[in-house]
Amino acid sequence: MRIGLVDVDGRNFPNLVLMKLSAWHKFRGDTVEFADPVAGRYDKVYLSKVFTHTPDCRDEYRCEVIRGGTGYRDYTTTLPEAVEHTCPDYSLYGVGEAYGFLTRGCPNRCSWCVVPRKEGAIRPHADIEEFLAGRKRAVLLDNNVLASAWGLAQIEKIVRLGVRVDFNQGLDVRRIARNPELAELLARVRWLRFLRMAYDSCAVQEDVHNAVELLVKCGLSPRKLFFYVLVRDDIGDALERIRELKALGCVPFAQPYRDFSGDAKPSREAWRLAYWCNNKRLFNAMDFADYKCK
Repeated sequence: MRIGLVDVDGRNFPNLVLMKLSAWHKFRGDTVEFADPVAGRYDKVYLSKVFTHTPDCRDEYRCEVIRGGTGYRDYTTTLPEAVEHTCPDYSLYGVGEAYGFLTRGCPNRCSWCVVPRKEGAIRPHADIEEFLAGRKRAVLLDNNVLASAWGLAQIEKIVRLGVRVDFNQGLDVRRIARNPELAELLARVRWLRFLRMAYDSCAVQEDVHNAVELLVKCGLSPRKLFFYVLVRDDIGDALERIRELKALGCVPFAQPYRDFSGDAKPSREAWRLAYWCNNKRLFNAMDFADYKCK
């Protein structure tokens, strides 16, 4: 069979589902490539879409076409187990890191997050060696790995293996703030770039400060501590959280909120705040109040 793959969101970040489908089909002897809507001829085409705000692919293919992903508001379709636990085909994107989940789900029910609706309660998913493929760097996509005993055991294993990792969805700052032993464990991890957390509301202000204090005490530099900052309607509230993180020496990253439907778009001011915060030359050169005047 000839298999075509379409990463509807673009190819800026490797699509794990497409890499698994590629590996599974290649193991079966099929030919796999990113779909060419003009010259390509396929028996089956898979379209994967993560974000609801991404415009859909309008290319037409004269074969079986399968669409999936949260970008299509599809919260129930999952890969067959045989495909889900296939080591991804990293050659598809030419990446040097491994990608995967150690756990799935999350015990929290944050109003802005689709994970509880899509994946349910937290549970073990895979051992890191299932998808590591001998690599020494891994990007881990878990949503709340610290809430899982399996996840914590996997972090211990990561330390033993000496693998550099990036939990790119962030770690639960509340769990770190309230558990000094956990902070000590995380300080032993070799981080790819940052230890990522989130400061989404002022409700976790005390936890953020305590977590930073514990992690720094355990030997991590504040510049290694990266925080996603959710930006909703109250721009002033988000700005204060960003300023707090800057004062602590940490790295804030502003994320304007989009709802599941993709209909509620961030305001112009939210985008201005995000541009200032995430452009570190601007961020380090001036305060937002000065940037607004320009």
